Amino acid sequence: MTPSARLASAIEILGLLETSRRPVALVLKDWGQSHRFAGSKDRTAIASFVYDALRVKSSASWIMGADDVRSMMLGSLVRLRGMPVAAINAHCTGDKYGPEVLSDQERARLEAADLEGAPDHVLGDYPQWLSDRMAAAFGDDAVAEGRALALRAPVDLRANLLKTTREKALAELAHLGAVATPYSPWGLRIAIDPEGRAPALNAEPAIARGHVEIQDEASQLAALIAGTGNATQILDLCAGAGGKSLALAAMLDNKGQIHATDEDGRRLMPIYDRLTKAGAHNVQVHAPRGKQDVLADLEKRCDLVLIDAPCTGSGTWRRNPDAKWRVRPGALEERLKEQQDVLQSAIRFVRPGGRLAYITCSWLRDENEDQVSAFLRDHADFLPLDAAHLAREAGVAELASQASGHGAGLRLSPHATGTDGFYIAVMSRTG
Repeated sequence: MTPSARLASAIEILGLLETSRRPVALVLKDWGQSHRFAGSKDRTAIASFVYDALRVKSSASWIMGADDVRSMMLGSLVRLRGMPVAAINAHCTGDKYGPEVLSDQERARLEAADLEGAPDHVLGDYPQWLSDRMAAAFGDDAVAEGRALALRAPVDLRANLLKTTREKALAELAHLGAVATPYSPWGLRIAIDPEGRAPALNAEPAIARGHVEIQDEASQLAALIAGTGNATQILDLCAGAGGKSLALAAMLDNKGQIHATDEDGRRLMPIYDRLTKAGAHNVQVHAPRGKQDVLADLEKRCDLVLIDAPCTGSGTWRRNPDAKWRVRPGALEERLKEQQDVLQSAIRFVRPGGRLAYITCSWLRDENEDQVSAFLRDHADFLPLDAAHLAREAGVAELASQASGHGAGLRLSPHATGTDGFYIAVMSRTG
């Protein structure tokens, strides 16, 4: 496919997204299956165009003075890619397979790329209904955080210390330009190329052999901070595919016992193969079995109960830019109820003197500090642990400055720490 045909296809897919409101990954997959002539490189380039347009949907539309999908795409080319107007014009060929030729008005808009007078939600490319919440979470940094959440994320990996060291993993992936992450002692980072393409990690022996796992640095840090305090009996209550259980298994050097469960057994399915590949032998998976209480033996026995809580995923917008435009107030209310339920269910497993770690990949105070504050208000036998102290205890003292100013817990974010947006709060049970 020609570059102009790829751009035209991306505009077509944006139109499908507007009418279907389905996740972008599914729409891209369906489009690829119905357009077999598009090769893998074509599909990758088209997907990159689509994701970039979604990242800066508001500001791109403002620049063009229109919110149709063509305007959104054209505006994104200057807003995120910095593409010269002459190059954009060369893509808009007006032939059978390319977008229509630029109009004089479009050319003028692109040359000006003017955001003068734009409100904060446009400057930061986040939904208008979340403006007050962005301000509440980030204050004067709301626009900067929004812009950081709109950028492409690098590829972060965790060296599996059960099989290798970070130094050896860096050498193994040196051909991809892997470097150490700033904070996590296990982390590696690989930059994506200027067009937003990530390396084909599924073809890397380091992945196949279980030497490294794909995991954002913030998620690694959440496991690191939660796992401090000499915990040897750990319950991962919302384990999903097992990313944090695997990190904790390596952190404990296969000692102790980690119990991984999830109320949705389908989410647990990937964990079995991942445990085998990683060489993790101290993780016991408790799959749900109807109404049977599969965790009954763990009541008041756990040193640490970890809740990777269901949430809006607002902290992962760099990786899932369509999600920020699909989230609605009703979905937030549903997540809040689920978080309250899982916090309540966790209590029975925490032993006296044990810890409860609450983690989200969200920046919303509703899902983070407000949720923990309500829990502490209702449960006097739990006390919050100082976030700055936890960071120092985990060996990442430089993150002490990220202790939340809104209540208990630690906040990580793309603008402040170069990670996904995460929240980590740890509470101790006094009796």
